[in-house]
Parts: sequence; structure tokens; C-alpha cells
Amino acid sequence: KQHDHSLHSVTVGPDGKWYWNHGNCGAQFTDKSGKTFRVGSAYQMRQIAGKESDDGHVWIGGAAYRMNPDGTNVEAIGHNFRNSYEQTITSFGDVFQNDNDDPPASRTSFLLEYGNAGFCSADGKRSWQSDRRPGQSTPIAEWRQEDPGTMPSGDVYGGGSPTGICFYEGGALGEAYAGGLLLSCEPARNVVFGYLPVQDGAGFKLERFNFLTTNAAEEFAGTDFKGGRTNNEAKTLFRPSDVAVGTDGAIYVADWYDPRVGGHADHDNTLSGAIYRVAPKGFKPTTPKIDLNSTEGQILAIKSNALNVRNLGFTALKKQKGKAINAVKELLKDPNPYVAARATFLLPHLGDAGIAATKEILNGDNARLRLAAVRSLRRSENDILPLAKQISQDSDPAVRRELATSLRNVSFDKAGDHIVELAKGYDGKDRTYLDALGIAATGKETESYNAIGRVIGSNEPGEWSKEFADIVWRLHPEKSALMLAGRAMASGVPEDQKKAAVVALAFIKSKRGADSMLAVAERATGRAKAEALWWLLHNRNHRWKEHDIVGSLKSRSIYNPSNVKLLPAVLPPPVKRDYAPMDKILAMKGDPARGKTLAARCYMCHHIDGTGVEYGPTLTDYGKTQTAEVIIQSIINPSADIASGYDSYQIETKDGIKIQGRLLSAGDPLVIQSMGGITQTIPKGRVKSQGKMADSLMMSAAQQDLSEQDIADITAYLKSL
Repeated sequence: KQHDHSLHSVTVGPDGKWYWNHGNCGAQFTDKSGKTFRVGSAYQMRQIAGKESDDGHVWIGGAAYRMNPDGTNVEAIGHNFRNSYEQTITSFGDVFQNDNDDPPASRTSFLLEYGNAGFCSADGKRSWQSDRRPGQSTPIAEWRQEDPGTMPSGDVYGGGSPTGICFYEGGALGEAYAGGLLLSCEPARNVVFGYLPVQDGAGFKLERFNFLTTNAAEEFAGTDFKGGRTNNEAKTLFRPSDVAVGTDGAIYVADWYDPRVGGHADHDNTLSGAIYRVAPKGFKPTTPKIDLNSTEGQILAIKSNALNVRNLGFTALKKQKGKAINAVKELLKDPNPYVAARATFLLPHLGDAGIAATKEILNGDNARLRLAAVRSLRRSENDILPLAKQISQDSDPAVRRELATSLRNVSFDKAGDHIVELAKGYDGKDRTYLDALGIAATGKETESYNAIGRVIGSNEPGEWSKEFADIVWRLHPEKSALMLAGRAMASGVPEDQKKAAVVALAFIKSKRGADSMLAVAERATGRAKAEALWWLLHNRNHRWKEHDIVGSLKSRSIYNPSNVKLLPAVLPPPVKRDYAPMDKILAMKGDPARGKTLAARCYMCHHIDGTGVEYGPTLTDYGKTQTAEVIIQSIINPSADIASGYDSYQIETKDGIKIQGRLLSAGDPLVIQSMGGITQTIPKGRVKSQGKMADSLMMSAAQQDLSEQDIADITAYLKSL
């Protein structure tokens, strides 16, 4: 289809395979092996959304693939993007991509193999807006970061329209970027972003900087996220559309001169543009002469700075088979680690000796090469299952992650022991690793849940470790429903983990899931009760539409729109008080012990160090991440900076009852949570007015009659946690 959400870029990986993608126009195609893919979404091709492809999996929306150069053996490697323009694959096999949307949620991400980016619902039927939960920011909601089964979204930087992307592995830029530089074009923001990816568990930390820009002041024009308004200022006309590394090691950026980006429009009447070379001053470009008919020339090609030249070397050396093995093994000693990784991907194609050499790398002390070795064996159609026990116990989480995704299509009788071993390696924090573990258990969630539970679980859900609770959240088999409900209602379980248990329940499609959620809504208290009610009302028309949720809510007296009793909940009036200047309060010596006693009044709204209500933001780690000045300011004037997702609302009913709090659901009924965690459900027919308030729901220091010393003590306590 002729559409800018359709077929995009083709790139090549260190494995010799071609990688390509399309946006969420979707696709239906058959590869040269006879395998048909059916990829639809709520945006386009709805008639096939949620349908299984011939590989036995459901793929949604925008997707990325790899295949042999002859078009055989196409394999989807990630999906549920909006409109990812391109992907880049490092010599270690790591895939990075960018993706865009009109709301402020464009992203640059590490693409977890087989990962679901979350733009649409898992069945492809619903947009992210229709599933957005109360209090969720756009980046969290759009990429479904609180849903089980979605990959981490990476760097979500706001409005944009990202295009070309590449990975620099050494060349003309010197030592500063020798470790690897990810470059992503962002024409809507007049910039080429740079990242120096750092491994973070099984994923990557991506810290963004402006590598090349004409608009450091970020005064944008001509973009969808700014309403399309154009201007003719030079700084807004730099529209980098692609970026590549040349054979000379310099960076090349393609630009076109256009006042408008997006909207299926272009205003470039001059049809003009430019290609810029980025290199140090005095740089003199030279292109190496490469003879691809000689082993020496092929080795020179695979060491090239330019991706496609490297592929020429890979292809030629692969054809030599065993004759090239000594020359390729020498590359393992190259001081550039990326060159050694390229050799690792070649070795399995060079006969039995090459396969043996690849397996020997798994015994080495270089974790990145061990990862490349696992990938190279997989891409060359070598069975790694005999090596799974060793890999599952590898010290590096990225190596274990690679094994996890490789187990997706392996039956439980062969994969089960390895899945349990991988589960034992989860640290309770690494979201990429957790999602990879879920991918390993695809189609065998119940068996995996049982086996993992026998080793690290408990029959008392309130006593689960966070690690096991996270794994159950990710797998959420039907069998876990009653245990999840028990955890949501158990005393001593932190509020955020109760919420996670409720979310996991919400993704169990069966009647057991619905009934368990009804039990939570009926018997739980506080936030868990409110969350359960929201999910019941949300799922009633799709996931649980066959289970008469509305009738059950009435029969259990959980919610009956004709018989709802409401209580007023209004903050006390403002109190004016002049406090000492900030520097005076900062100079006071705070007493953490006294501050803890004073902070007890905060438990009505905040969860602090295991105690309190989750109504306002959790404050356990707040002091570690904020300066004393910020804490003091938030206590004195909380309305000056209201945390995202904690906007205040007032609802007035037709009979004059006013209720102020956080709006948890804006549908029918409205659900609002007030001070103390009190949650009320209001039929829309009873509402006279509703609207956002200007002031915070948190009472100020003056309203709480706090002195300067009180504020200093509370600040000291929060900083001590």
C-alpha cells in the first residue's frame, strides 16, 4: 500500500541476513519458503488483526523481520510498533530502532527479540488510548509499560518523527566514540541524536545527546506535534532523513530542505537537499581498494567501517568455507571488539572446525563475544539446546536472555529445566530479562509457572518474593488467578505489588480471572479495590464480555448505579503563612527521628518505607532522587510542581455533593480516589459538573501547621531512607 506507515527500510546484519520492517499499515505476505504472515491492527488491516500467522504466532501492527537474502525463511523479530522507520544491527547482533507518534511519545529502543512494543492491544483490536489507565502518562500508556508482555520502551523523548538510524563501530571520530555510537535522525526536531549504549542487565541504558543539530533551543515548526505550523527560519529547515557510516569512517547525513514534516505532506518546492560529511577538522577521506577475489581483500572488507562492504566480505568468506577459517580466527584477536564479533558470526559457516571454534568462545571470559557466539550458532541453524544448561548458568544476563528467547518454540519437556534455571537468575529489577523469560515460556505458561513455583515460589501468595511475583505477573496463567487475588488482598504486601497482582489478573481471559477480580473488588480495601473495579468495568465489553460483569457487580453489591451512596470529600481551605527564606530552612539541622514521627501524618496519602496509603506518590525513594531544596519546596507549596499522573479533580453531583481527588476513571461510572485512599464510584447520570483543579491534592505546610523546623526534620527523614 502506498502509505508512509507501510514498507520501509532494508538493512543487513552480521549474520548475513537481511532485516526489514513496515509500519502499522500491516501486511499479508508469503515468503519464498511458502510461509504466510498476517499482520493487522486497529489502525489498518483490521480484518486480519489478531489472526495467527503460519509460524504459529500472532503479530500486530508495525513489525520487523529478518530473512535469507533470497527471500526464504522470513522470521518476525519484533512487532506492535506504530511506524518504525528503520532498524540498525550492531556487529554483536543487537538491534536498535526508533518509532514515532503524534502525541509526545517518540522513542529510541533496543529491540528485544520477538518483543511486543505495545502500541496496540495484544489482540490487535484496541488502540492504546482505549486501554489507557487512570493516571498513566502518555509514554507509559502508549507503549503499555505497565502491561505484562511488552518490552521496555527505551528512550521516550517526546514529539518527533524519527527516520534513519545507524551504528558507528569505529572510524574517523577518534576514541570518544570508539566503543560504539548509535545515531538516530530526527527531522521533526532538526537533530541527529547520539547515544553511547551501555549494557544494563539484559537490556541497554540509552542516554541521549544532540550529535548534530541546528536547533539547540528546540523552537520547532512544521511538525505534527506542533500542529503543522511552518516557518522559514533556517534552524527549523534541517531535516535529517538518513545517516550512514562511510568506507572512510566518516558519518554521512542526508538532509532535505522542507518546512513540513509528517501529515503526508511536503512543501519542498525547490526539491533541494544536501549530504553532509561529519569528521574531524583536516580530515581527508580515502576509500580503501578492496579485491573481493582474494582472502586478504575479503578480510579487509569485513573490517570495513561501512556496513554493506562488510557484508560483501562476509558473503565471500562464507563461500570459501573451511579454506578461510585460519584468516577468520585471526580476527578474533583484533583490538576492535566489533571486528572480533563479525568473525564470530562467520565461524559457524566455515565447517566443523568453525562450529567448534564458535562453541569454544562460550567458555571464554568475554561476555559480549559469548553473546555473539550464541547468536551466530542460532542464525546458522545450529541447535543450541545441547548447550542450554551451560548458557542458562552464564554470569551475564544478556547471554541468558538470548537463550530465553531461543526457547520460545521449544516444547516444555525439552525447555522446562532451562526456563527454571533462567528464572533463578532474575534479579527482581531487570524488565528486559523478565520479558525474555516470558517469551521463553510462550505457549507453556502453566507448566513454567508450576515448575518455577516449586523452586522459588510459595503456596502463600502474601509471602512470595518480588522476583517470583514479577514472574507470575509476566506469565499470568489461568491457574494463578486465585493466588493473584490472594496477593492483592494480603496484608503486608506493598501497594505497588498489590496493584501488579490486580493487573496480572486483568489479563487472564477466562471466567476464573473475572471471578477472581470480582473477589478483589468485593473484599479488598484501598487502591487494590479501586483498581479491581476499574478493570472489571474496562474488561466488561471485550476480554470478559461473556461473563456478565455488570450483573455480577450488582448481585454482589459492588456497584449498582441506582443505589450508590456518596460522601463529600473536600480539602480544607488554603492557609496563608510566610515562611523563612529557603536558604534559612536549608541551613537548619534536621532531626530524622523527629521527622519520621511528623511524617506519620503523611501516611494518609503517601506510602513511605512500608507504611501508608498509595494515594499520592510513593516517598520511600523520593529523598534519594531529589535535592533538599526540592523536598522543602514541595512541602511548602505542593501546587508549584504536581507530579505527572496526580492531577486533582473535583466532581459535583446534582444533589450538591462535592468530591475532590484523583480521577481513576473518566468513563461511566466515574471512579475517584480521595484523601486516605477512599474510592467512590459515581454514575455519570448523577454528575452535575467535573473538572481539573489548579491546586494540588496535597495539603501545604501551612494547612498542616508545620513550622520551618518541622519541614527541616521531615526533609532529613526522607533523605535518610
